[in-house]
Amino acid sequence: MLAERWARRGVHGVQIAACGAMILTLVASGCGTGDEVGVLSGRVVRVLDGDTIVVAGVGTVRYLGVDTPELHHPRKPVERFAARAAVFNRRLVADVDVRLETDREVHDAYGRTLAYVYVGRVMVNAELVRAGMAESFAFAPNTTHKVLFDDLEADARTAGRGQWGPLEGGPPYGVP
Repeated sequence: MLAERWARRGVHGVQIAACGAMILTLVASGCGTGDEVGVLSGRVVRVLDGDTIVVAGVGTVRYLGVDTPELHHPRKPVERFAARAAVFNRRLVADVDVRLETDREVHDAYGRTLAYVYVGRVMVNAELVRAGMAESFAFAPNTTHKVLFDDLEADARTAGRGQWGPLEGGPPYGVP
């Protein structure tokens, strides 16, 4: 249908094919809407805290959809459970090859890559929430796994795992 309209306007098949090839090249190279999901990989060379790592060839990576207590905030003191969340994260990813899947936004305002982090078939983001080390933290438009993270957090709270445990004094940050 489109080809017929272009033919009536004098656009030839070679021009149509060239245009199509150019569009495919732009999309494949990531020069489209900026909303394409991508996959990256590399070895974790440093664990900065419970939800931030450094990956060789990628740089600093902030886990999508989750939030752990602050360990290195420039204007806040270290939050309760932050060190334990960082240790848990380190046990999962330190010096390991990871696969990174981005969502709608690839980088945040600080230049960090935003990703769902996988070790094999295990999504680290989900494991942090399941263990009570992180809260579900949907930040639009990166909400692909919001329902999963919300469900995992509810289960961790109910089971009293991690920061939701009775020995931790209730909900995080001292909120009743």
